[in-house]
Amino acid sequence: MKTRDLMELASRNLREAMLRNTLTTLGIAVGVASLVAMLSLGIGLQKLLMGKLESSGLFNRVYVAPRNARNDNGGRGGRGGRGDVPLAPQPGEIKYLTTAVRQQFAALPNVTAVYPELRLTADLRYDDKGHVTAAASVPPEARGTGIFDSITGAFFSATNAAEAILQKELSQQLADEGKIQPKDLIGQMVTIRYPQRKPVPLEPGQRPEDFVANGEFGYGFTIVPTEVKVRIIGIVEGAQAGPGGFGGAPIMLPLEFVEQMHTVQGVDVREVVASPGEQVYASLTIMLNSPNNVQAVEDKVKELGFTAFSLFDAAKSLQKVFKFIDLFLAIFGSLALAVASLGIVNTLVMAILERRHEIGVLKALGAADRDVRRLFFTEAGAMGFFGGALGVFFGWAIGRIINWGVSLYLTSQNISSEDVWFVPLWLVGFAILFSILVSLGAGLYPASRAAKLDPVKALRYE
Repeated sequence: MKTRDLMELASRNLREAMLRNTLTTLGIAVGVASLVAMLSLGIGLQKLLMGKLESSGLFNRVYVAPRNARNDNGGRGGRGGRGDVPLAPQPGEIKYLTTAVRQQFAALPNVTAVYPELRLTADLRYDDKGHVTAAASVPPEARGTGIFDSITGAFFSATNAAEAILQKELSQQLADEGKIQPKDLIGQMVTIRYPQRKPVPLEPGQRPEDFVANGEFGYGFTIVPTEVKVRIIGIVEGAQAGPGGFGGAPIMLPLEFVEQMHTVQGVDVREVVASPGEQVYASLTIMLNSPNNVQAVEDKVKELGFTAFSLFDAAKSLQKVFKFIDLFLAIFGSLALAVASLGIVNTLVMAILERRHEIGVLKALGAADRDVRRLFFTEAGAMGFFGGALGVFFGWAIGRIINWGVSLYLTSQNISSEDVWFVPLWLVGFAILFSILVSLGAGLYPASRAAKLDPVKALRYE
């Protein structure tokens, strides 16, 4: 039987039992719609979460810390110390993060920036009142991460500008004391007092390296109270904290400006002991141009002898969790499609009983068993295709309604609306193909039964 004749015959048979075939096709559509709606919701939530994390820049960073030999032997102290009492490391046990190391990291391929996280205790003086709080450095790369999108005012005009961004809580406190609105603080000058480190001058002919070479301490530094005037340019609800975070303190200052302030850091004692003449950092954050390059840079940093980690591995674990969620959603969504497949079996079995005489005539005219099977498979596949296409449309409509409802609720809670639903093109193709395959599977028994009919008995059937 020619393909064209097969298609015309199948189309005629589907039209003759229009109501029953339409109801069967709608059953398939409902099953596909539930599958598409559930999967699109899971994909949308995953896309929303991963998009938020990627926009924050968390996935394209590598966090680097000094490597301590005590981290490699179960935390036991060196030089005869007790296992529960860590002692000072011997020379060479720690690889410090110095200025030279920072420059070395910056020269690695695909690295866009390397910055430390500098924090200090600050006394903010406003309206002749002091407010002892914390300040932190913010690199220029923080601007494009979305953390400061809701800022009132502006971001730093330059990396070394004498400007400050305050968190909302501190700005509200200052505004209450001055009996003004927080936004009125923008543009005003304030004074920040902080502990500054100043190196001890060397004697003529002495070098900082000579002290360590002779087994003595470095040339050292003194701590002096210093103050600097900055202009308030913005107020934010909050900012990211944690390793490699941007700000996370009531006062945020440009990174280069903080470096020029020469503030006292917790690692300054290490600098005196181990690396005189160089600045030592407690940690460094390497920013890359793409999350795809994180693993290579992380491995390179470890080869250089430092401790490195990233959130890329955590992201992979998160993606695995979403894959399991999508799998369970697909299973539950497929239950309705499985029920619809029983409708296909019932429809085609009824068609066999109604068309036994027609099948007998086809066989008497020379149609082979495989031609009869192909006919019923064609009818089942057609119902699967149209049911799948209609189901995708229904699933899309359900998703739009869900998205509209969520946006309406978030707006009523004064929260920006988000898309929690997403139907990718591959899901459309998969849903239609899966519907056709399920329909063909449901048509196996009816097609086989129709092909086995005896043409003589079929012709005598009334």
